[in-house]
Amino acid sequence: MGKQTAALLLAAFLLTSCSSAENTAPDGGKAAAPSSNASASAALAGTSTASPSIQPSAAASSQSPAASPGASVSPAEGSVDGGAKQKEQAGSGTEVKVPLLYHMNKNYDIKPNEESTNKKVVLLTFDDGPKEAKLINSIFDTLDKHKAKAIFFVNGYRIKEHPELLKLIQERGGIIGNHSWDHIVLKDKPYTAVKKQIEDVQRIVKEVTGVAPVFFRPPHGAGGDVGRKVAAENGMLYMTWSNGSLDWTMKEKDTGKTEKLIKNVTDQLHPGSNILMHELPWTAEALDKLLTTLASKGYGFADPRSIELKMR
Repeated sequence: MGKQTAALLLAAFLLTSCSSAENTAPDGGKAAAPSSNASASAALAGTSTASPSIQPSAAASSQSPAASPGASVSPAEGSVDGGAKQKEQAGSGTEVKVPLLYHMNKNYDIKPNEESTNKKVVLLTFDDGPKEAKLINSIFDTLDKHKAKAIFFVNGYRIKEHPELLKLIQERGGIIGNHSWDHIVLKDKPYTAVKKQIEDVQRIVKEVTGVAPVFFRPPHGAGGDVGRKVAAENGMLYMTWSNGSLDWTMKEKDTGKTEKLIKNVTDQLHPGSNILMHELPWTAEALDKLLTTLASKGYGFADPRSIELKMR
């Protein structure tokens, strides 16, 4: 009887010591205290207690929700779309993986790779920058409001003058495209001249942002066979446009520029429209109403990073 009593007292002493002693983590810090004696006993015995069930987030689902009009059409990072390849694109200094949902056809329209992918989308593009911070921020404030992404086709001489503006475009989430160094007509120039015009922009963009462009648009839409060749040699998708806003034909003194710009776009509007705009004050001013109009017509905004770099 005495031995049993002694054993019980010893067991009680040990349990009291275990429950009150401070647990020490392997790195020397304090480990989280167990919530109950049962948890402590399980830990001492080398077993684990059941953890709460964790519901997968919507972003982790393999099924992408249907895109609503006016939203940028790009599934969550890490989602899978038919085994589509992932790629890194200019627009941030870090790798951004986006499923390739679209491709460009020979009319420079954006077309879905699968029947189930939303075809009623447009691609937003802005040429001839970077110009000034106020203008860039105004454009991005509107893009952010509509959850839209766009390609900013930039000129080398402008980057050289104001590299901080290119960095601003990157920091605000723009995808940076190559628009040649001097904004000259390339189609009649010799190969060496075109190569320099294009590759000098590749170099300076990479120096400033850490990432070289993967989209090329020739100035005036005139790149010729040599422009296509140099773009391909640098791994870029060559494009002009399929829907022109004609904002470049407008003047500061003109009236009704917003209405004219919207009419120009909507008159040419079709699924996959590759819309050409510029970094101009009246374009920035009209942008909110334009994107609202497009959304009201059921159009979404394609994420440029979801476009394949090969025309087909």
